Amino acid sequence: MATLMLTAPDVARARRLVVKIGSALLVDRVRGLRQGWLSALALDVAEARLRGTQVVLVSSGSIALGRMILGLPAGTLTLEQSQAAAAVGQIRLARAYEEVLAPHGITTAQILVTLQDTEDRRRYLNSRATMETLLGLGVVPIVNENDTVATDEIRYGDNDRLAAQIAVTAGADQLILLSDVDGFYTANPKEDPTARRFDLVEQITPAIEAMAGDPISGLSKGGMKTKLLAARTAVAGGCAMAIMEGSTLRPLKALAEGAARTWFLPEGDPQVARKRWISAMKEKGRIRVDAGAVAALRQGKSLLPAGVTEVTGTFGRGEPVAILSPEGVVLGKGLVRYTAAEARAIAGHRSGEIEAILGYQGRAALVHRDDMVV
Repeated sequence: MATLMLTAPDVARARRLVVKIGSALLVDRVRGLRQGWLSALALDVAEARLRGTQVVLVSSGSIALGRMILGLPAGTLTLEQSQAAAAVGQIRLARAYEEVLAPHGITTAQILVTLQDTEDRRRYLNSRATMETLLGLGVVPIVNENDTVATDEIRYGDNDRLAAQIAVTAGADQLILLSDVDGFYTANPKEDPTARRFDLVEQITPAIEAMAGDPISGLSKGGMKTKLLAARTAVAGGCAMAIMEGSTLRPLKALAEGAARTWFLPEGDPQVARKRWISAMKEKGRIRVDAGAVAALRQGKSLLPAGVTEVTGTFGRGEPVAILSPEGVVLGKGLVRYTAAEARAIAGHRSGEIEAILGYQGRAALVHRDDMVV
């Protein structure tokens, strides 16, 4: 089994936590929304917030909830029926989260995304900026699959993978998949009584991948294969990931108290992993800065347009650029928040002048410190 000398992460000490909630936990086939379970989860979220942990919830359930409201028949839905159910279920789901978290003084926000939104660099930057702003304001974002348009998600059930990508996007240090199984096993425990659960997985090897089985629940569509794909994404981004059975009331409290689970250990710190990812990118352009900007960058500050003296190359928003000193020495690399043409237009100007120059209110930083390696 897993190496016993390794220490499992402590959910009570998470800095930024992403929790993925499966459909089977949230929606009962007969009674609909599991209100009692959701209210208990809200207590977990409230306690985490009191500890200073920032929380993002990635929730399944819109299709399962919507099909009940619409009275759609049992069995496989057509694509059009799934999209219609999602459209109805999403609005009910968002309201349910708002109602259980508001009594704890927690403001919620709904973010609808698809996998493509996190894979496209420009959309990724938008998602990251929105997430950072919400978390900085103390909001708990409720991230839903945009199942009304995400046909691949509906067909393959990649909520686990999306949760991992959201965790990486948000720079989370822990991701918890609340599931219908209490961890990762050597085989499907519902079919093989000799199957054994891993407490810790230090590395996802081909042998581990071969153990993944098929979905167990009739409501959720993702099996262990999608959870392993999620784990690969999370740990590569420096985020620890746990799989646990989530039907118990207060699942995060249970996890902190030693409930059965499998932890996949991260490959380093999430911020370090992100910097490494940026460093490996091929630059699309170069931005030369003045001495004042050099001093600011070395103090860990963002690059503002006012400190830019020259912009070369052709690049789009979100693409990597090299940052040069006045003498032309490469200081670092970052993901730029403007196109090359826009960057040239605002170079040397104060952030307050951006709207007058470009015709819209842009972001203050040309390259934000979180998107930069110096």
